Amino acid sequence: MAMIPSLFGNNNTTIFDPFSFNMFDPSTETSAAISNTRIDWKETPEAHIFKADVPGLKKEEVKVQVEEGKVLRISGERSVEKEDKNDTWHRTERSSGKFTRRFRLPENVKMDQIKATMENGVLCVVVPKEEEKKRDVKNIEICG
Repeated sequence: MAMIPSLFGNNNTTIFDPFSFNMFDPSTETSAAISNTRIDWKETPEAHIFKADVPGLKKEEVKVQVEEGKVLRISGERSVEKEDKNDTWHRTERSSGKFTRRFRLPENVKMDQIKATMENGVLCVVVPKEEEKKRDVKNIEICG
């Protein structure tokens, strides 16, 4: 349970949640049509891994891009189903339209080695991390 309430009324997120919408931060932009596209972001010692639920979309309908050198952009579009004049709809719950999610990446990533795969409606984007540079330590003899 969050100790700090959300600015926008969603009880599952706080103002410090990197996945919540923040009108002051373009890295978390979300389009309204499919704003419920869920994305997990975890960091391992080797990489940052993003997993997005995109059920029913083909890989051609999803884009993974890097903007301005350090912003990962995941976007796509779910088309509206064609309607037949003879059909009677009883319920429409599946969303359609465009979605866009942006995440500002840390400085220690290898931008030229990003890989994306999609399987069973889950997009997986792996952003490898640079190896931590070992600091050279030189002992200085104290005179006197």
